[in-house]
Amino acid sequence: MNAVTIIVPIFGVILIGWAASVAGLLSDRVSDGLSEYVFAIAVPALIIGTLTRPGLSGELAWSYWFAYFGGAALSWAAGSLIAIRRHGIGRQGAVLHGFAASQSNTVFVGVPTILQAYGEEGAFPLFLLLAVHLPLMMSCATFLIEAEGDRPLLHRLRSLALVLLKNPIFIALLVGLAMKSGGIVPVGVVKSLIDALAATASTCALIALGAGLTRYRVLFDLPGAAVIAGLKLILHPLAVWLLAFHVFSMPAAYAGVATLFAAMPVGINAYLLAARYKTETGLVAASILVSTLAAPLTTLAWLVILGRS
Repeated sequence: MNAVTIIVPIFGVILIGWAASVAGLLSDRVSDGLSEYVFAIAVPALIIGTLTRPGLSGELAWSYWFAYFGGAALSWAAGSLIAIRRHGIGRQGAVLHGFAASQSNTVFVGVPTILQAYGEEGAFPLFLLLAVHLPLMMSCATFLIEAEGDRPLLHRLRSLALVLLKNPIFIALLVGLAMKSGGIVPVGVVKSLIDALAATASTCALIALGAGLTRYRVLFDLPGAAVIAGLKLILHPLAVWLLAFHVFSMPAAYAGVATLFAAMPVGINAYLLAARYKTETGLVAASILVSTLAAPLTTLAWLVILGRS
């Protein structure tokens, strides 16, 4: 029942966002504005507020990252290999298939779900992984897609650095970690402002995700989308669970956070990358929708396996 009480509010709010969009209560313009607010203000405030909270501490375990990204690499490879065997899918399309099969929806679903499930003990490993997840996954995808391009390597590195430095979440992670390292703790009015903005992050993120689902068309390529969703929701977390609990050594909360992080549906960054390179956009969008619709059941199952029920 504890697992159910975690899942129902989170995916229930997503459903409310979707229903409000279908009913015309939320327009595309409102949904876009809400998404921008979540990315630019609310989640960065949540990250800074959490990382600078007194008493928040944890160890830097390399095995933690090896377990998560080892599972991500396996799911990515499986997605790309399956795509290569399908007719009409080129090298860039295969990379995007693999990226979608291993790119978790961290901001909209991952952060609220993991904080709800693990609370304080999961906060540090969550944001520790979040700090590495975005730059590493995006870097790998960009380099693989442009591997045969004619742009110099230095130019690609510069472009990637600019993309990361313009990302509010990445900047918030850097600021939060720097403040934590320097022992700087927000107080007074500053703390009140950060807490007020952070308190809106989860609800706004879930509403924005639900409203955005109405734009995706699952019938574009249902079999392909189902394959990617299956790799993301089953293979990825299963591989991470095996590595975190049975191969590497780390605190139990770290292993659980890594597994649950991997169990999240396909992330929106996969669609943004597909749109940027103008390939496989329909399939990736459909995989986001299918994985998000299936995520309540699979997340519930993983919460039970992780002992959070």
